[in-house]
Amino acid sequence: MNNLLSLPVLLPMLGASLTLLVGLRPRWQRLISITTLTAVVGVAMLLMYQSHTRGVQTLWFGAWPGTAGIVLVADRLASLMLLVASLVALGVLIFSAGQDEDERKQETPVSIFHPTFLLLCAGVSDSFLAGDLFNLFVGFEILLFASYVLLTMGATRPRIRAATIYVVVNLVSSSLFLIALGTIYSATGTVNLAQLAQRLPELPGDVQTMLQVLLLIVFGIKAAIFPLSAWLPDSYPTAPAPVTAVFAGLLTKVGVYAILRTQTLLFPHQPLRTPLLVLAALTMLVGIMGAIAQSELKRMLSFTLVSHIGYMLWGIGLATTDGLAATIYYTSHHITIQTALFLVVGLVGRVAGSTSLDRIGGLVTISPLLGAMFFIPAMNLAGIPPMSGFIGKLGLVQASLQGGGWLADVLVASGIVTSLLTLYAMAKAWNRAFWGEEQVVRGAESLPGESGTMPKEMVWASLGLIAMSLMLTLAAGPLYHYCEQAALALLDGHYSMAVLEGRGR
Repeated sequence: MNNLLSLPVLLPMLGASLTLLVGLRPRWQRLISITTLTAVVGVAMLLMYQSHTRGVQTLWFGAWPGTAGIVLVADRLASLMLLVASLVALGVLIFSAGQDEDERKQETPVSIFHPTFLLLCAGVSDSFLAGDLFNLFVGFEILLFASYVLLTMGATRPRIRAATIYVVVNLVSSSLFLIALGTIYSATGTVNLAQLAQRLPELPGDVQTMLQVLLLIVFGIKAAIFPLSAWLPDSYPTAPAPVTAVFAGLLTKVGVYAILRTQTLLFPHQPLRTPLLVLAALTMLVGIMGAIAQSELKRMLSFTLVSHIGYMLWGIGLATTDGLAATIYYTSHHITIQTALFLVVGLVGRVAGSTSLDRIGGLVTISPLLGAMFFIPAMNLAGIPPMSGFIGKLGLVQASLQGGGWLADVLVASGIVTSLLTLYAMAKAWNRAFWGEEQVVRGAESLPGESGTMPKEMVWASLGLIAMSLMLTLAAGPLYHYCEQAALALLDGHYSMAVLEGRGR
C-alpha cells in the first residue's frame, strides 16, 4: 500500500474547494492553485522514483471483499505520464496568471477558472492511476465535466457552438463507454484491470474482439484518431489560450494512454495490428493535410495535434517492446511540445492582435524573442535532428524495420512524409507570421520582468515548457531507457500480479 497514490487526485480536489471559498480574492486563488500543482509535481516525482526502484505501487480503498474496491496503481508508465502532465499543467497555470485583469474577466474569470482547472487536473490524474475500468470512466467524466466549463468561458457564440459539438461527441463516447463497461462486467464479473487480464482470455475469441473494438472506439474518440477526430479542430481553437494549451497537451493523451493500457494488458494476444497500423497511417496523413490547408495558427496546430496522434498509435499497433517504448517517449515529448506551441500562439495573439496568417507578419522584427519561442518547438514538432521529436520518430522507424512486413514499411513511409509535411507547415507559419511583411502589430516586445504586451508570467511559463522539451533531448538516453523498461513491464504481466498481490490475493 502506498498512500501517496491518493494525493494526485485528492490535492487538486481540495485545492478546487479552497479556491471556491476565496473566489473573491484572485491572488489567493492563484497562490492556492500553483501551490497545489507544485505539490502534485513533487508527489509524481516520488511515485516515479518508487515505481522504478521498487516496482508497481498500489493503493486499495475500503474494506471491500476481494477486488470489489477501488484501486489506484502507479507503474513506470502511469508515473511518467502523471509527472509530465503535472509539469505541463503547472506551466499553463503560471501562464494564465499573466493575463490582464480585463482579459481575466472576459477570457478566464478567476473565480471559475481556477477551481475548474484543478478539477480537470484531478480527472487527468485519476485516469492515469485508475486500476479498474469504472474508475477510469469516472476520471474521464471528471475531466470532461471540467473541460465543458473551461471551453465555454466567456460565453461567446463561437465557443458555445464549439462546446455543443464537443459535448455531443463526448456524451456519445461516454455512453459507449458505459455500454462497454456493462458488457465486460456481464461477461467476466469484474471491471478490475488486473482480473480482466486473467479472465478475458477465457472468453470466446469473437467476444474478446467485440469488447476490444468497443473499447478502441471509445478511446479512439477521446484520442481523436481518424476518422473519429473531426470534432477536435472545431472545438479547441475557440477556447482561451491557457485552456486550448492544456486541452491540446493532455486530453487526447489520456485517450492514447487508455488505448496503450488496455491493448497491452487486456488484449496482448490479439493486438489488432493491421487495423491499428492502417488507422495510424491515415491519422498521420489526413491530419497533416488538414494542417497544410489552414491559414489560422490555432487551427493549424489542432490539425497537427490530430496528425501526431498517429505516431503514438503507430507504436501501439506494432505491439513490440521497441514500438511501445517509442510511443511512450513520443507521448511525453508531444504533451510538452504541443502545449508550448499553443502557449506561444497565445502570445502571438497578444502581440499581433490576431493569429490568422493572412493578417499578421513581420513579428520577428517586433519581437525576436517571440520568434525564437515559436521556431524552437515548431522545429521539434517537425522532428528536426537531434531534438526529441526526431528521437521518438527514429525509435518508431527502427521498431518498424525490425518488425518487418509491408505494412510496417508503409508506416515508415507515412511517418517520413508526415514529418516533412509538418516541417513545411511549420516553416510556412513561421515565414508568414514572423518573416513576412510587418502588418497588424499592435505593440512592442516586453522582456521578462517588464510590463507590456508579453507579461513576464506568460513568457517564463512558455520558456519553461520549451526548456522542458529541450531537456527531453538532453536526457534522451536515460529517459528512453526508462521508457524501454516501462514497455517491457507492460508486456511481462507483472502489473496484474502486483495489483492482486497488493490485495493479498
